[in-house]
Amino acid sequence: MSGNRIVWLGPDDPPDAFPPVEDALGEPSGLLAAGGDLSTGRLLAAYPRGIFPWYDSGQPLLWWSPDPRCVFKQGCLHLSRRLRRYLRQSSAEVRFNTSFGDVILACAGPRRSGQGTWITPDMSAAYERLHREGWAHSVEIWQDGSLVGGLYGLVIGRAFFGESMFSDDANASKIALLTLSRMMDADEFGILDCQVPSSHLLNLGATLIPRREFVGILKQLCEPATPFENWPSAPMSIPELLPE
Repeated sequence: MSGNRIVWLGPDDPPDAFPPVEDALGEPSGLLAAGGDLSTGRLLAAYPRGIFPWYDSGQPLLWWSPDPRCVFKQGCLHLSRRLRRYLRQSSAEVRFNTSFGDVILACAGPRRSGQGTWITPDMSAAYERLHREGWAHSVEIWQDGSLVGGLYGLVIGRAFFGESMFSDDANASKIALLTLSRMMDADEFGILDCQVPSSHLLNLGATLIPRREFVGILKQLCEPATPFENWPSAPMSIPELLPE
């Protein structure tokens, strides 16, 4: 990279042909490269380096590595007293990987704000392929037989890279985050990557860490780079997720 120019990845470039993340632009913050493809090999090369794709329909494929990085660490999820009371009385349940396609479709749907989504058809196809290959997963919230919320992301080693979440019912996406937080507390995951901050995530206990620190954590957690298979096979009730 030179000055404000980004690296363009060609169709014949190897999957790991990303520039160093330190070369990412300051404005727009974290933009590192463009082009390439959404092949499994390139995506699995990107995430452990702290890089992810993010672009709107009509744009070229863009790759990002923002500094700082928004993450949840072990024990950091904040549950208000009001939310705890709600969860103790909830009859919803958590399922894993039973409706991945429906989760990504809901995440790609229209937002309450009226804004569009960055989950293009190509992105959906790429992550559904990753799901079939055992890398991408969904945490789903079900109420009375209906899918009312959830999230999806990649797991490489012991790092969960969150991609998107949705909530059609009060607190459903918070329940999905609580589920991952409890799995982190059990040392199944070492970190939950949220990519970029929002007031919602920060209010729940997400924190911003320097990119260098984040990449250092990934070097430890993503080796060996294996799929995660230790998902509960049976649905989980919401009250059992609450800490003592």
